Amino acid sequence: MTFPLPQQRRPSLFRDDEPVVRGRSLLPGARVPRFGDRTVWNFKGVLKRPANAKAVDWRVDFNLELEDPYWNLLVREFLTFALNHRHPAVLKSGVILDGANDPRTLSHYASHVRTAARWGEENGVLREAWTVDDLRQRINDLVAEGRSPQTVRHHVTTLKSLAAAAPALSLPWPAEDPWPGQSARQVAEVSGKTKLSTPVVPPATWFPLIRAAWAYIHDFAPDIMRADRRYEELLATANPTSSDLDGRLEEWLADPQNKVPVHTAPSHDLVPHVNWSLLTLLLGYDQVHRSAFSDSLSNTAKARLRRRALVLEAVAAGRTTSHALVGDLAQVIRPDGTTGPWHHGIDPRALKELKLALRDAAFVLVVGLSMMRDSEVHEILRAPVVEHYSTLAISSTKIKGTTSRPGKHWWIAEPLVEALAVAEAVSSHDERIFAAVGPGAGADGTINGVKLLKSFMRLVNAHREWTGLDEIPLTYLRPHMFRRTMAMLTDQFPGSEIATGIQLKHLAKRALANATTRSYAASDSEWAKYLGHALDNVKFRKIKDLYERHTGGEEIGFGPGADRVKDAFDQIEATVKARAGDARTADTLLRTTRINIRFGMLNNCTADHTNPVGAVCLENAIIPEGHTGPLDERCRPDRCANSMIGPEHLPIYESHQRKQLELINSPSTPACRRDVAERELDVACDVLKMAGYPR
Repeated sequence: MTFPLPQQRRPSLFRDDEPVVRGRSLLPGARVPRFGDRTVWNFKGVLKRPANAKAVDWRVDFNLELEDPYWNLLVREFLTFALNHRHPAVLKSGVILDGANDPRTLSHYASHVRTAARWGEENGVLREAWTVDDLRQRINDLVAEGRSPQTVRHHVTTLKSLAAAAPALSLPWPAEDPWPGQSARQVAEVSGKTKLSTPVVPPATWFPLIRAAWAYIHDFAPDIMRADRRYEELLATANPTSSDLDGRLEEWLADPQNKVPVHTAPSHDLVPHVNWSLLTLLLGYDQVHRSAFSDSLSNTAKARLRRRALVLEAVAAGRTTSHALVGDLAQVIRPDGTTGPWHHGIDPRALKELKLALRDAAFVLVVGLSMMRDSEVHEILRAPVVEHYSTLAISSTKIKGTTSRPGKHWWIAEPLVEALAVAEAVSSHDERIFAAVGPGAGADGTINGVKLLKSFMRLVNAHREWTGLDEIPLTYLRPHMFRRTMAMLTDQFPGSEIATGIQLKHLAKRALANATTRSYAASDSEWAKYLGHALDNVKFRKIKDLYERHTGGEEIGFGPGADRVKDAFDQIEATVKARAGDARTADTLLRTTRINIRFGMLNNCTADHTNPVGAVCLENAIIPEGHTGPLDERCRPDRCANSMIGPEHLPIYESHQRKQLELINSPSTPACRRDVAERELDVACDVLKMAGYPR
């Protein structure tokens, strides 16, 4: 048993042989650290570690200042309180602390106490004589050092928690809250404004990055996986001995279809360099026998030189290939305008790099378009795609803010299904998809999401001259920025996935169903400017399409709004004819003529946003401050003089009319519901009447 320190007021509530983890789910065979362990508490193999956390993060070291017996016992008691807030002794003591979810929080607590002890020693504060004023001065000095408000907040949280635990500690410590009535945020003067510090991914980075990731997954992955299968076949069938190598070489060279594998030569070196390791595999022998073609002097030099000469003779005759594993590759248009294969040659070394690129590309797509957190993406296990409420979804584990690790679902679209399948195919981990790739990856397989993003961007930029992909600006980028960006896009710019040119179906709609905090959806000025131009271009293309259909004699719409649009198109057509113009003249007039159309699901609105005269939606309406233009939620397509009913809207009203008639004619429909159905029927009939339907 530990002898009490001179400063101890009472024995510790925890025995030296007592486990420091209670009431938590433990891993099989767990060796739980004991309270009496004074050097380190290692939770590896004890508590389930998040897939994106390193093993070093899963331990608490009591080193440096915490080696002192006083600080060592103080911090061990404090951490035990924090980790076991439902421990019987903790409950009996009346101490209530926010429970620490994982060892990383404990490590932060220990670090804060360690630096406080160092500060106390430098400023002459005795270990057992700390006061509330000392705690306040400690924080004031942190602020004076220029520490960020968030860093200061974390230190304040630790000191406030330590003060709350003080009555139950065996060693003396100030039990009074140093900042009564103030939260840690208030003490650290962390801004309470709703603006989130997490930046969005700039559009100049977002688009080339997402497109490059999709190109690797959809266009390049089939070639890479084909090369990988071929390479694995060669390894599996390779002869471990070099018996009859000469006969096999002559037989192989006798077939004119066989070509010698060569490394891709530098642009300044026109001499092809034979890939002797791959050639040895193609001949059916283990790569260790590549020395059979060596030009080094030895007792077998003559045989080796003869083999080497035969191969180099074939090389001189032009029988070479840099695509020995895969054959023809997908063709792309390169930056210089030429068309050719997307890679200079997939050999075993390049294959390893490309498999990493596939994993990284899949990570980019999943973290970028699913709204999953980085920790949740790393927790994705094999066969993750399931149906959730009849919609494709990723099944993974929620880590943040919980110790129970509940299973969750994130809705996705088909492109992410393809990305996950590719990531699963290249993963070397027994369970996880996003892990280290290739032999020797280890059972841990922990990878860093930030490094994955950087690695993929550098690879794309390095091979642009072959792949034809756009350059990706190497800006500051973190996985959580993608979640913030998608939340902003789906909230502030509904439907913008059409305008942005990301042809990945309804990804934004899927992501919108995956909940985020409201602050994540705050708008961004750079994206607002970009998407504003994009939406304007989409609107112009739709107006141009209406004009071409109108001049071609097709019906483009019904109602008073449609009549005004047709009159404007007629005037443009007459001007083009008067000027003897062409399609370019019509485009110019369409851009300069003020044609107001808001394309909608139930109708198109032709009201002028700056002066919406005659807009029924504004009659007797309370207009929100700062709002301009019509109020979409109060639209009356059947009554408004600005309404334009397009041919694409008519099937909706026909269906609505039939449904209301069914309700009206049904004996089981209540009277009040029948009255509503009759009013809805009148609306549908009035709209259809504009198109010439009989009443």
